[in-house]
Amino acid sequence: MLKPFAKRISAALKRARDFDPEYDYLSEAMDLVDLERRQREIDHGLFRRRPFSF
Repeated sequence: MLKPFAKRISAALKRARDFDPEYDYLSEAMDLVDLERRQREIDHGLFRRRPFSF
């Protein structure tokens, strides 16, 4: 009974581990200029978590 459920959970965990938004964003670049712009955006913190400010 738990086998199918465990398979679904392990598949979901594998997808979560393999998820890399920076790589996906860079791979959508159309040319070298676009790629460089995207790399600079990532370097400046596009995908970094921002601290909460209260």
